[in-house]
Amino acid sequence: MPTTDFAVPTSTYRFQLQADFTFDDAAEHLPYLASLGVTHVFCSPILQATPGSTHGYDVVDHSSISEECGGEEGFRRMVAAARENGLGIIVDVVPNHMAVPTPLWLNRALWDVLRSGAHSEYAGWFDIDLTRSRAILMPVLGRRIGEELADGAIRVETRSIRNRREHVVVYHDHVFPVRPGTEDLPLDELLEKQWYRLAYWKVGNEELNYRRFFDVDTLAAIRVEDQSVFDASHAKLLALFHEGLIDGFRIDHPDGLATPRGYLRQLHQATGGCWVVVEKILEPHEQLPSGSRCAGTTGYDALLRVEGLFHDPNQLPRLNDLWERIADTSEGWFGQILLQAKEEVVQTMLFAEVNRLTSLAVAICESDLRLHDHTRRNLDRAISRLLIQMDRYRAYLEPGLPANDAEVAVVQEAADRARPELDEDEQATLDLVVALACGLDPTGDGGGPETLPPVTAHPVTTELPDQAQGVAALRAEFMVRFAQTCGPVMAKSKEDTAFYRWNRFVAVNEVGSEPTVVGISPDAFHDFCEQQGINWPTTMTTLSTHDTKRSEDVRARLAALLEHAKAWEACVAELRAATEANRSPLVDGATEILVWQTIAATRPITAERIDGYLTKAMREAKRHTTWTAPDEVYEQAVLDLAHAGLTDERCVAALDAFDEATAETMRVDVLGAKLLQLTMPGVPDVYQGCEIVDLSLVDPDNRRPVDLAKRAALLEELDGGAAPDSLDAEKLLVTSRALRVRREHAEAFRGARATYSPVPTTSGHAVAFARGLRDSGPVAVAVATRLPSLLAERGGWGEHQIILPEGRFRCALTGTEIDGGAQLLSDVLGDLPVALLVAVHA
Repeated sequence: MPTTDFAVPTSTYRFQLQADFTFDDAAEHLPYLASLGVTHVFCSPILQATPGSTHGYDVVDHSSISEECGGEEGFRRMVAAARENGLGIIVDVVPNHMAVPTPLWLNRALWDVLRSGAHSEYAGWFDIDLTRSRAILMPVLGRRIGEELADGAIRVETRSIRNRREHVVVYHDHVFPVRPGTEDLPLDELLEKQWYRLAYWKVGNEELNYRRFFDVDTLAAIRVEDQSVFDASHAKLLALFHEGLIDGFRIDHPDGLATPRGYLRQLHQATGGCWVVVEKILEPHEQLPSGSRCAGTTGYDALLRVEGLFHDPNQLPRLNDLWERIADTSEGWFGQILLQAKEEVVQTMLFAEVNRLTSLAVAICESDLRLHDHTRRNLDRAISRLLIQMDRYRAYLEPGLPANDAEVAVVQEAADRARPELDEDEQATLDLVVALACGLDPTGDGGGPETLPPVTAHPVTTELPDQAQGVAALRAEFMVRFAQTCGPVMAKSKEDTAFYRWNRFVAVNEVGSEPTVVGISPDAFHDFCEQQGINWPTTMTTLSTHDTKRSEDVRARLAALLEHAKAWEACVAELRAATEANRSPLVDGATEILVWQTIAATRPITAERIDGYLTKAMREAKRHTTWTAPDEVYEQAVLDLAHAGLTDERCVAALDAFDEATAETMRVDVLGAKLLQLTMPGVPDVYQGCEIVDLSLVDPDNRRPVDLAKRAALLEELDGGAAPDSLDAEKLLVTSRALRVRREHAEAFRGARATYSPVPTTSGHAVAFARGLRDSGPVAVAVATRLPSLLAERGGWGEHQIILPEGRFRCALTGTEIDGGAQLLSDVLGDLPVALLVAVHA
């Protein structure tokens, strides 16, 4: 078990472990992390993943630690080094899925299921639907199977698999097991007898019969709700936890689980209640569901509020005008674009998931005479419309648990939004689908969710006709699968489609954020922090993660763009004029605006990096090119425009001038956001490298190597008394001093005893709050400047004051001492646009 010292982090620092940054590499830099002030190392997944994985979320073996990262011995060495430096260990857990790797035998469990079917010890591991076929679909073929067989591309060989000679089916790099007893059959008969079906890759979206992670065929869901699967898939991590080598966990994508709250209860029981946070994306109007046995989320909700403080909504009209002039706005604004994206996702990439829901609903209706007149077409329409109108990742309604009124209301409100799109005859079918999604009796006889059995693993032994499962089991499965499908619909539509189409102001096109929510008032920020301190005092806070679309400092540059909207408008006009002669007519306005914002926010960026990002952005938008059908001519036209923005003399001059005009605003935003995130209620995470200015884009760009030695040397200079002479140094100063103050006064910043109190100022350009202990007074006051260009237009701080708590304070950033009570903001924020005032008696 973890020691008391490490039970709850005061702060974390995220490492992305991989073959190029191993446990031993991490151990080398732990003295720097200790000096920085963090208390826990936050590791990306450490279990064995697909060889070459750069992220670790494609686990193939739950029983072993990543060999590429150094294996279990390497992990133990890293933990020993962490303990020597006074650091705890937090580990990322992937409970929802495993990789479908190439070669497939690397996933022992899946290989055994495909080979042995009914006789496999892993028969109940994977979330497989065998109601229409005994074969697990493997959509790996480049052409239809008849064509591949005719060309001899599929063959049977004998190979050594895990030190055992086996007959295998081979298709290029793909290798599949042969069901025992079928190895001597002719090839076409042999393929018909397997527990899997080789298929053309395009068949996957229509007929895939294993649940996957979103639309990723190479990540197959496991049934962790089954206790035996939970035990097996968590055995290694829990053993390391009970040995005292792991102190807490971050849970990846719990919304994909059959019973998220049930899973958290399992984990709570298995660990005795250790610190756990969940990667839960909350919409701006959403709260973490009650009954969640965890410390909170990974912090996207905090990101929204912190970043919003530095956005000036009054400047939006200029960006609106720019968007309307350059982009095609005929499809409406973000709300309409999101609905259109959901429509596309439901009809295409998630067709198999929606079709499965429809089949379940049909089977339920066929089981009861009173429901016979709900046709498959009407059921499909009602299910699709309800999924499209869900305004969050899922409602937390689970079989066996009483229906929470607030969660039921989420589904019912979505239904109300869907009703105008359905015919009169379809309204009753929609009511039926809502009842099924909420676990209510679809006949109206009053049966509730508590009557439904838990969903258990179906063995892969025989085809299970829907009727034979029992109506209650069918209803429970529909309830679970509807909730599980909501998340992929939202993620693929919003984050991975609409965010790349609606480019008015891309700083708010962020995970957990909302493109229509621009600007958070200080009062709203304080309200959020006070509630977090009461309800989730040890939740995580963040500004950058491995999943954010842009790093915190890219977003800070973009915030400056909004604050200087008039100058940005002039800059774009010059960029367009400079490239007019060579700009291809293929480049659409929405993508052009994305190009200019991206270059402005990431300079200096290499052509290679901008090419990688824009290619991903264009294909995710799915307007003119896609991953599966790339339009190379269109893509090159966009990349040519970006290259001009990087190298054309007029473009460079225009962007240089804009940088100069916005440099101070960017500085204020970078430092202010970081200070607030590190001192607000919760446990702050620093994503690797972001203690200095980091201008990274979406993955894989944000997994580039980090020069930790450079950061350590700079910190040593600052600790030696050197004055910060760059924004990098200033950000490192703010980060290290805030983390050290937190570590020294841990209970004043996170946990049930910590207090949060807004500190009054006479200017809306300053946001300030005090942190302390109940009955003990304030320990520290954080002060940050916001919207500095408007402040400058108003003459600066002038006579504006901050009303500090009584006592005397020393600034942890500058060493300046100041008395409590009314003080001029110009005195408090004289050297830096931020201050961290620590009570001298503390």
